[in-house]
Amino acid sequence: MNNKNTLIGFILIAAILFGWMYFMTPSKEQLAEQQRIQDSIRRVRLEEMALDSIRQAERQKADAQLAALQADSVSAGMDSVGIAMQKQNALRDKYGVFAVSAEGAEQTWTIENQLQRLTFSNKGGFLKQVELKDYKTYDSLPLITFDPETAMFDLSFFAQNRIVNTSQFYFEPYLNGQPYTGGDMMVAEGDSIVFSQRLLTDDPNKYIEFVYTIPYDNYMLGFDIRTVGLRDVIANNADYMTLDWDVDLMKQEKSTDRFADESVYYRSRNDKDVDHLVVNKDSEQTVTNKLKWISFKQRFFCNVIVAKDGFENAKMAMQTRRSNSPRYYKSMSANIEVPYNVNAETNLIPMQLYFGPNHFKTLRSYKIGLQDQINLGNFFLIRWINYGVIAVFNWLSQYGWNYGIVILILTIIIKTLLFPLAFKSYKSSAITRVLKPEMDAINEKYPKEEDAMKKQQAILNLQRQAGVSPASGCLPALLQFPILIAIFRFFPASIELRQQPFLWADDLSTYDSIVTFPQKILGMDHLSLFTILMTITTLIYTWVNNKQMDYSSNPQMKPMKWMMYLMPIMFFAIFNNYSSGLSYYYMLVNIITFIQMFVFRKMINEDKVRATIEANKKKPQKKSNFQKRLEEAQKQQAKLQQQQKRR
Repeated sequence: MNNKNTLIGFILIAAILFGWMYFMTPSKEQLAEQQRIQDSIRRVRLEEMALDSIRQAERQKADAQLAALQADSVSAGMDSVGIAMQKQNALRDKYGVFAVSAEGAEQTWTIENQLQRLTFSNKGGFLKQVELKDYKTYDSLPLITFDPETAMFDLSFFAQNRIVNTSQFYFEPYLNGQPYTGGDMMVAEGDSIVFSQRLLTDDPNKYIEFVYTIPYDNYMLGFDIRTVGLRDVIANNADYMTLDWDVDLMKQEKSTDRFADESVYYRSRNDKDVDHLVVNKDSEQTVTNKLKWISFKQRFFCNVIVAKDGFENAKMAMQTRRSNSPRYYKSMSANIEVPYNVNAETNLIPMQLYFGPNHFKTLRSYKIGLQDQINLGNFFLIRWINYGVIAVFNWLSQYGWNYGIVILILTIIIKTLLFPLAFKSYKSSAITRVLKPEMDAINEKYPKEEDAMKKQQAILNLQRQAGVSPASGCLPALLQFPILIAIFRFFPASIELRQQPFLWADDLSTYDSIVTFPQKILGMDHLSLFTILMTITTLIYTWVNNKQMDYSSNPQMKPMKWMMYLMPIMFFAIFNNYSSGLSYYYMLVNIITFIQMFVFRKMINEDKVRATIEANKKKPQKKSNFQKRLEEAQKQQAKLQQQQKRR
């Protein structure tokens, strides 16, 4: 029966997968809507390309005019005052009222709170660098969230028939609304600093201001964009401004695997679901829905921009560029439309910036769904199981134990909860072994293929007399499957394991290499000890389990025997580069399973099982509706076979 239960289990899993594929296949209406959205995206891209061409042509023309004026002035022998006036006129032609901010020297200020070291630049008025003080890279360097040399943040809009890009200008610093002439700052405990930078015009009462509110002990910064007195400067038909944010992420971890899930994540303002670009592949996407936030995420850290009132259209992209930096990882960008009220004398665009870890509890505390970018499983059941696992994991972590001990206790708790299911499955196997002689006799009685229905009916009758359900062996294993998948997602996403040592492993979030190869062998450049131990214990468990199964009575199941040995070896090649904490957990699962099997053997006496079966045979057996329908189907099948013989 164990062979049969295994087959039933595979059939049930296949049915679930095919059902999922069927229900997830989009309808004709959905396909038509997707096509409509794609067409609108194409139109938006064409418009953007045309606008970019206009911008580039205007810049080239203005630069050429300025260079020509300077050359003419020098050749004409004008004095320095005349040259300066010519240059100022050229800048005004190019930048309009913002010409006074077009030239300057770059200056930076560092503001430090308990968690971050933030460096602001007056060139463009945005953050030049963010360092997370509580974290280091895999090779013990300061953890910088993005490459400061290539990062770009730009606010663009139409003003006086020109396209203005704030990244080209020099801003003036202000502290608590007053001009600031000091240096670096430290946020005091329990306090916050309001630091702003203004893009000035030739009228001091007209400006654009980037306002930053830096708290003492929070990864989330306040970030507001204010426009003051620009109603007659910005185009009177402009109902939005455009934000361009482009960063190169730095490599922070020793290794990555396909569960690192680095990508651009975003959430709609009216929809709680979090979506992302194609993972581990260069991709781009235009979203026309109003968005709450956009995140540039890698495995354990993310850079997020949050809109309190929502973003309009957004075009997001992820790509791998050529880079000379040895720490280069991925490039991510977002082109975002933010609403603007052209009729207001003062506009305020409230936003927030998050630069910090992908820590579930921290992200969830902001109550805007940021925690959903931690991929704990796409299926809702898997996610909810992991929510429970996280709660237990956090509870155990608060005692300050080594995380290797925390994983051990977590494994014991999970296996204890699954004990009844495991016991039921083992009991089913024990009954199968007791019934084996009688099942062999039935197989000998009906050796022909045309008697398959009779043989099946006889086996079902035997199982019913013994008080056994055909699904009693496979269902407990199937019910444990979601937990197996949930844990498979939990450990690679757990930042708590990052750089946490245990035994020979110096970092439970990555592989624990004991041998490194000068070049790859079978796709591997190292061997991980926990993965080796996991594979060995899995092979031993497979050998013990196969000893209890009878493949001789069903030749069709014999290939399964060798497949069960092959799968652990295949998994070794996959897990070798994964989190050592994950391999350690599965190794513990195997060891505890061995202990449970020993306990089950003591609990289940096969002689008593035989006596119980014999007693059940003497009792009247009530047939279930399913059994009645199955018997009726078998009778109909037998009649058809007899009719075919007569013909």
